[in-house]
Amino acid sequence: MTGGTSGIGKEIARGLVRRGFHVGIVCRNELRAKATVDELTRGVRGARVETFIGDLSVQLDVRRVAASLLERFDRLDVLVNNAGVQLLRAKTSADGHDRMIATNHLGPFLLTNLLLGALEKGAPSRVVVVASEAHRQAGRLDVERLAEPGSYRAAGAMRVYGRSKLLNILFTQELARRMEGSGVTANAMCPGVVATGLARDVWGTERLGALLARTPVLRTPAQGARMALRLATEPQYETCSGGFYSSTPGAGLLPRVGALKDPELGRAVWERSARLVGLPSR
Repeated sequence: MTGGTSGIGKEIARGLVRRGFHVGIVCRNELRAKATVDELTRGVRGARVETFIGDLSVQLDVRRVAASLLERFDRLDVLVNNAGVQLLRAKTSADGHDRMIATNHLGPFLLTNLLLGALEKGAPSRVVVVASEAHRQAGRLDVERLAEPGSYRAAGAMRVYGRSKLLNILFTQELARRMEGSGVTANAMCPGVVATGLARDVWGTERLGALLARTPVLRTPAQGARMALRLATEPQYETCSGGFYSSTPGAGLLPRVGALKDPELGRAVWERSARLVGLPSR
């Protein structure tokens, strides 16, 4: 799983360890990785946790991490794409893409594709993508320019973050379509509003979090991890694929975003993303 050293990701990893999974965590910081392994294995008999260091916004890192994972594991039962960033200002990735899009979409897209063979060997297996209700704030999606770096500050940053989450869901839907009949399922989920460090750089979020903490709206990381763990482990979801499951209160009453009703858009996003990361588009 990616992003397993803090917040929701750490709680998903904790839940998988306690369920007896041999867990591989992809993360950026070696010191934090070691501390996380120590924490997750402490007191859990037979716990197995390994770490793989890499930055999802850097395609070379993603390819290196994927190669290490495939060298270590010949099959995978579950892949959880959890890592993500929410930045205040525009930044450009090492490969020349918007850094939020590179981290939140292109990195997971590339990693998942590189690991599909191991997931097929592990079938029935599952891909779980941590998305967000923020996808509703994406605005119109220009597929050809989906990762193009630009200039934005706080107001535009939320729109780009929303775009990355919309891309997560479109990717999940298209992956489910492409893997139909293979035994590999793919589902996306929203953990709700969770007290994590994801938006630590966004002005005002600390104060907003303090206010929300007095209400049932703000969830703990452990609560935010529950739906991901259910999708990753519970038998009732073994054959479910292509869904988006939201833990945000009242989200079920909201209409589905139009972009998610367009399978051609999903195909176009897949093909454009494949070109951007150097994979065959079909």
